[in-house]
Amino acid sequence: MTKADIINEISNATGVEKNEVSKTVEAFMTSIKNTMAKGENVYLRGFGSFVVKRRAEKTGRNISKNTTIIIPAHNIPSFKPAKVFVEQVKTQVKVK
Repeated sequence: MTKADIINEISNATGVEKNEVSKTVEAFMTSIKNTMAKGENVYLRGFGSFVVKRRAEKTGRNISKNTTIIIPAHNIPSFKPAKVFVEQVKTQVKVK
């Protein structure tokens, strides 16, 4: 499913015009990105959590040059689905 598919589905379900739904979806995603860029987590009850995870500094290898490099500590975005969400997906999976 793409962002356009989500916008179409929300528009059809609510009767709101697609351009308004598109603005809302874009604002929602921008809000999450900006919040996480500040190092804060976003919690959506019943859906999941967008969490900023900290990766420690580590040593890596450049195999083409056979050298060691230091990968600095950094943050990465992560999503942890809510238990309700996980259970719904588990029960809906159809084995082919």
